[in-house]
Amino acid sequence: MSTDTAHAVHQIARPTGFPVASDFAYTSSPVPEPAPGTALVENLLLSVDPYHRGLMDGGEGGFELNAPLEGRTVGRVTASRDPGLEEGDLVFHRAGWRTHSLVTLGVDGTRKLRGHAGVPLEAYLSVLGGTGLTAYAALTRTAALREGEDLFVSAAAGGVGTATGHIARLLGARRIIGSAGSAAKVAHLTGSLGFDAAFDYHDGPVGEQLAQAAPDGIDVYVDNVGGDHLEGAIDSLREYGRIAWVGAISMYNADRSPAAPRNLFEVVHKSLRLEGVLVRNHTNLQDELEDFLVPHLRSGRVGTDTTVVQGFDRTVEAFLGMLHGENTGKMLVRTGI
Repeated sequence: MSTDTAHAVHQIARPTGFPVASDFAYTSSPVPEPAPGTALVENLLLSVDPYHRGLMDGGEGGFELNAPLEGRTVGRVTASRDPGLEEGDLVFHRAGWRTHSLVTLGVDGTRKLRGHAGVPLEAYLSVLGGTGLTAYAALTRTAALREGEDLFVSAAAGGVGTATGHIARLLGARRIIGSAGSAAKVAHLTGSLGFDAAFDYHDGPVGEQLAQAAPDGIDVYVDNVGGDHLEGAIDSLREYGRIAWVGAISMYNADRSPAAPRNLFEVVHKSLRLEGVLVRNHTNLQDELEDFLVPHLRSGRVGTDTTVVQGFDRTVEAFLGMLHGENTGKMLVRTGI
């Protein structure tokens, strides 16, 4: 891919249900020059995430049509007029879904990476990135997982799910149970990632399968799915259990809002606590997360758990594949620059 031309993905239509390739367009333009206070970054790795789907509906805070999308990205500074950034610096920023970005240190989450020796670049968009930070905040702050407790995590083979499994094990969870969307992902959870039990939610009612996997109940549920997973978890939670609600991917492409869980009153009956998790409210934990995980990344106890698609021109393909569950771990795009 030429470094003289900048490429970007624009959203050109509002999706109905699942997005399709025709909702997007690839555009080209000259590589921009940095203005005073900005730096030019060549983007190396792009993240495609479930939350992008909600922003594609527009409205307050949503994506504009016919404009570059945003997303978590790691890139290298190639020219700088920002006194805080130098040529060659590796940076994390949010002006993604494009090959080149103009950024300003400290604005919209732009920060220099600490560049830990022995840690692959993919880690900064997976277990050390937004997905890992989400999992860490959900477990240590929202749910306050304690040593010896039992955990259930939905969409456990995805980016947040795999990070949740790793972090929970390091925090001393007793049993970790996950749900996934295929037999291969279930085998990956128990065979490679160290989950104590896992099930394919296609194989029967979630509540029944969870009850079989955790006959004595659970203490904490990290919810990435919503819907029947949330209902099943409420049934299995012990008294004073906690739910860290990260996302609801089962609802993102729905044409109408689903009914609330039929057992919602059990939240009162069992004195459960349900709290949402927004990673932007926990950016102060970034250094704590890295100090916690980097030794385990270096030792190999924790992996990056990524599916990497090669080529910027496959960004839309990667995003649609992620929505359809084609990834194991975090879905990333390597631009090819």
